[in-house]
Amino acid sequence: MTNNQNKPREFDAVLGGEASPTTDAVLGGVEGIKKRLASPYAEIRVAALQDTLNYQTEGLNLVIHSLHDCSRKVRQAAYNLLRDRIEPQVKQVLQEYKYWDLIERIDEPLNEGYIYNTFKNFYNRQVESSDPKIGLQNPAEKAYVLDDNVTTFLREPEVNKVEALIFRGYYDLWRILSPDILKNIKALFYGPYDIDYQISWTYIEDISLILKGLSNLEMLLVRGGDDKSPWKKFIYLRHEYLKALIVETGGLGRNKIAQILSLTLPALEHLELWLGTDEYGGNSSIDDLMPIFSGNLFPELTYLGLRNSEYANNIAVTIVNSPVINKIKVLDLSLGDLGDEGAEALLNCPAVNQLDILNVSHNCLTEEMVERLKLLDVEVIADTEKEPGDRYCSVSE
Repeated sequence: MTNNQNKPREFDAVLGGEASPTTDAVLGGVEGIKKRLASPYAEIRVAALQDTLNYQTEGLNLVIHSLHDCSRKVRQAAYNLLRDRIEPQVKQVLQEYKYWDLIERIDEPLNEGYIYNTFKNFYNRQVESSDPKIGLQNPAEKAYVLDDNVTTFLREPEVNKVEALIFRGYYDLWRILSPDILKNIKALFYGPYDIDYQISWTYIEDISLILKGLSNLEMLLVRGGDDKSPWKKFIYLRHEYLKALIVETGGLGRNKIAQILSLTLPALEHLELWLGTDEYGGNSSIDDLMPIFSGNLFPELTYLGLRNSEYANNIAVTIVNSPVINKIKVLDLSLGDLGDEGAEALLNCPAVNQLDILNVSHNCLTEEMVERLKLLDVEVIADTEKEPGDRYCSVSE
């Protein structure tokens, strides 16, 4: 640190807009940042955060301190600045601050019609294709994609140290899923993983059998279509460690929703269901989701994603009048047909201001409604809205 850090620089800002200000002054250096961070206006504090990291260690400490700001917008802005940093003190602070999968889910790009992106990170681990020529290196720190070398991969000496796997959707998972070999798996993806597959070309695997086979699993993400019939071998079970359950589909049938909601998942924090369209098996209604809204089904739930729905307005109206809105920190209604009437219900619900994040992107909101939502004291994600007259869910075939 130098003695010049408190002098104004080219990126220092003019402080204005305070209540009854006597003058507007250029506030340079760390002292200027501190004054802006002490403003009663969240927008000024958020803007000040963008300049803090220009001041090295002291600026970094100011960002860390802002994780405890009274405004959710400020806390989220601070988190966004810190999440990719590698300093030991930052890593330690963030370990308990946010759940590991939140940004991976919220920041996913949506390509035309569907997110066929190949993950850069999965379960907070760098994704890497398994290569039999080099073997497994630091296997607990990687998320491996299995292509056409599954048998070779399972014969690797350190395969039992692997914690995260991505199975492409054209494998027979049950022939190779071995609790003895994969006993330490904590995160699993199963389904179409690239542009060679439409989401409707593969069926969602029976998740109860996956949970039975992998008792230490913390995250399960399955992707595929739905044939409208229930899982024939479904087991009504209790899984102690599952924290995130994500079902991505162009149509999720009411039978499968009922089976999912029959699972006992005491540790579940993140539930994400893509409901889809009836044409592809999504024949559910608001009645099928009512057990979730009670708030008692999954006591640790903090992220609720009811995405890709053709009845998103009904979901919004129902959820703001249900107990679960007082428990969750993230409400994700993206990819659906949410219109201004559903958004109005969100605006009129005081509990929505207790959220950390409200994701309503890829819906059917007007620009005026988006601007109103962004006045909420939460991080509102409302990117790439559809034309208000185009009422459809984003992902089907």
